[in-house]
Amino acid sequence: MKLMLSLNVPRCLHSALKDSRFPPVTRDELPRLFCSVSLLTNFEDVGDYLDWEVGVHGIRIEFFNEKGSKRTATYLPEVAKEQGWDHIQTIDSLLRKGGYKAPITNDFRKTIKLTRYRSEKMTMSYAEYIAHRQHHHYQNGTGHPLPPYNHYS
Repeated sequence: MKLMLSLNVPRCLHSALKDSRFPPVTRDELPRLFCSVSLLTNFEDVGDYLDWEVGVHGIRIEFFNEKGSKRTATYLPEVAKEQGWDHIQTIDSLLRKGGYKAPITNDFRKTIKLTRYRSEKMTMSYAEYIAHRQHHHYQNGTGHPLPPYNHYS
């Protein structure tokens, strides 16, 4: 599997500020925010949909839905553990997440192409982000720190 890096900043900003399912992030909340990024590594295609360990591996599944369309879905390693799911519950949840609406049978689960992976999660507070920007980013070589990124302006 080839590595796909994506910094989808517009999508992240939309989710934080304009997703109707959640109230928008306010300026007052910024000091209490944390941002986490997971670096995904060690991708392995496996033959058995049960060949992964809860809490250790993230999984990505590929399958064909009831209309014959190819679909995919993924969970990071921590998701199944945080939800208290076993292998079957995780797979079934991923199938639903990926848009599969038909009854889920053991025979259908066996048709899934599963890729397992690991991840390294890094977290930074808003205060750490501001300190990093002030220390490392200078505008036009003048030695003046850049102002904090302001998506409200």
